[in-house]
Amino acid sequence: MSVSEFEIINRYFASRAVADEHIVLGIGDDAAVVSMPADQQLVVSIDTLISGVHFPVQTSAADIAWKALAVNLSDLAAMGAKPAWFTLALSLPEVKHNWLAAFSESLADISSIYQIPLVGGDTTRGPLSITIQVAGYVASGQALLRSGAKVGDQIFLSGSIGDAALGLHLLQQQSDSPAETDYLSRDLIRRLNRPQPRIELGQALSGIASACIDISDGLFADLSHILKASAVGARLQQAQIPLSEAAQQFLTDNPSLRSSIYNRGDDYELCFCVAAEKCGQLEAIAKEHYCSLSHIGEIISGDDLQLFDAQNNRLDYDHDSYDHFMVKHE
Repeated sequence: MSVSEFEIINRYFASRAVADEHIVLGIGDDAAVVSMPADQQLVVSIDTLISGVHFPVQTSAADIAWKALAVNLSDLAAMGAKPAWFTLALSLPEVKHNWLAAFSESLADISSIYQIPLVGGDTTRGPLSITIQVAGYVASGQALLRSGAKVGDQIFLSGSIGDAALGLHLLQQQSDSPAETDYLSRDLIRRLNRPQPRIELGQALSGIASACIDISDGLFADLSHILKASAVGARLQQAQIPLSEAAQQFLTDNPSLRSSIYNRGDDYELCFCVAAEKCGQLEAIAKEHYCSLSHIGEIISGDDLQLFDAQNNRLDYDHDSYDHFMVKHE
């Protein structure tokens, strides 16, 4: 049974919208109408996820929906913004009602958790891709930027990194569903498919962090964005970079994958810099938001990112984060 674009919107998305006092007019007209709170600035970000590029083709509809919104929310977290609303552009090769039901239910779940309503969008026929634009509010002049790091600032990282990269490696080694994998593998794959944006942490860092970024392309690549924007360098301690127990266990048997945990991203943790005199405030923030915050290094003069081992020996490292348009030719 064929259905129209408008039937898809009404059946799977319009009825699931989260109410919000600033949404004057949401789904159903030519455009949404939203109001701005006083003394706030609008923070806007947009990302596209394409099947086979940003997620393996066998990824479930529910996981695709969750990740599509989560990665955008992570950009708001990195700016210290409160989620406000989002729009969705969905391209589908064909209408599969079971897929749409699972996708829309998962999207509604994460939008409800982070209290960000869907206010509009578009559906079209084509290769599977999901484009989400998010908007958030931040007090005027208080957005966290990449450009504020100063020499002497300490560098911190929330949670742990590497699980998503290792989870992707596991999925690439198998052609079928990962349903029967062991618990360690399931933990790694879940971190890839269901990232948890650090929204509340980002807001708590406002006025404390001098610079901030989320880890989407890999620790080295993303921290380098801060260094370039702030015209500084960094000294990192490898032993202090936090890894989950699952990642540590996996790397014990797969040591050749260690570089991928720094370069492959998809962690969506926050990397941020804090002036030495403000570091004492982080312990209370970590406890309040049930989030570990690891001290991994220091901002230094210069323009390079230096990595050291526990014996203070400088280490060479690969810096080959993913780039859509950097194609390697044999």
